[in-house]
Amino acid sequence: MPSPFPGMDPFLEHPTFFPGLHDSMVTYLREAIQHDLPAPYFAEISDRLWVEVSDRYIEPDVNVLRDDRAPPESDDGGGVAVLTQTATRTKPVVIHVPHDEHREPFLEIYVAGPEERLVTTIEVLSLTNKTPGAHGRELYLRKQREVLDGPVNLVEIDLLRGGEHSTAVPLKRLKRKVREFDYHVCVHRFDNLEDYFVYPLLLAERLPEIDIPLLPGDPSVAVDLQAVFDRCYDTGPYRRRVRYPELTPVPPLNSAQMDWVKQRLTSVST
Repeated sequence: MPSPFPGMDPFLEHPTFFPGLHDSMVTYLREAIQHDLPAPYFAEISDRLWVEVSDRYIEPDVNVLRDDRAPPESDDGGGVAVLTQTATRTKPVVIHVPHDEHREPFLEIYVAGPEERLVTTIEVLSLTNKTPGAHGRELYLRKQREVLDGPVNLVEIDLLRGGEHSTAVPLKRLKRKVREFDYHVCVHRFDNLEDYFVYPLLLAERLPEIDIPLLPGDPSVAVDLQAVFDRCYDTGPYRRRVRYPELTPVPPLNSAQMDWVKQRLTSVST
């Protein structure tokens, strides 16, 4: 059973579902690109790893250590009590701060040879990439600058309506050309410094076929993003996990979009 939507499924943007979709998109993008890459090019998955403070709540957050020393004995003999001063050691309060390891896969295209050369980086933007202040966003933007400053092509696939704009194309310039879009793909070739090739998408549209650039002089490789998404949906748990009639998309849709979503779900179920 395919997704009830012609393009991106807005229900899968929910933080419960999107991380799995993100990883599947990277995996099946490699499969789709690998099939059509001419020799000596090849595609491989790489990881961005970091550790940060966990959002999980684990009790107890504070451990208070009990002082087992007996209280000083009183003198019941009627004499004058003499207090003997002894050195005391202050015991600490233990604050437990759990950390989580985060793994974020992305795709790279190399050209084989005595020394393998990185040619193109393909990123599917994640929730953390678009979250202000997140360490994963800082790492992403740092890597983006490094790629743009070097002899490497950059392809960024943004299937998230929410969060901060994060692709390399300046948002103001993008909005001058495209007034409305829900998702977009941004392609930057290292041999064409000033141009960004952008595929803007509305919710009701099919995901596009995009060109993946290789080295200058070699033709680009076309990849059907909708076919990749459909494979992710077909092999994933979504038809069993996503309760479409009961859930509200996150982030919220506007009223016109929500009316269209309801019509789609009604037409598919009848």
